[in-house]
Amino acid sequence: QVQLVESGGGLVQAGGSLRLSCAASGSYYRIITMGWYRQAPGKQRELVADITTGGTTTYADSVKGRFTISNDNAKNTVYLQMNSLKPEDTAVYSCTADVLRFDRSGQRAYWGQGTQVTVSS
Repeated sequence: QVQLVESGGGLVQAGGSLRLSCAASGSYYRIITMGWYRQAPGKQRELVADITTGGTTTYADSVKGRFTISNDNAKNTVYLQMNSLKPEDTAVYSCTADVLRFDRSGQRAYWGQGTQVTVSS
């Protein structure tokens, strides 16, 4: 099992910044990718950004230039720095980790519980 502990959500005014963190722990061989998804009320969940342990990143078009994902492989932690926040960024942000199982039998994705980000206009 893998546990993902998220922190850093909250309420911020438009134009402000927040930093999300997600730490992975548990039994696995290695992490392949960690990232963040978000889901706003009435909308489908969407990928915000993800990063491989090698540092390759992917961003949703809507956050490019405003959000930065980074990781600390030694701490098994991923960060999402969110700048120039907009009301449309309001959503529940969930951390995800794609790991190689401890016995190397395959990959599995794990999810955190989610953290609320609210951007007021």
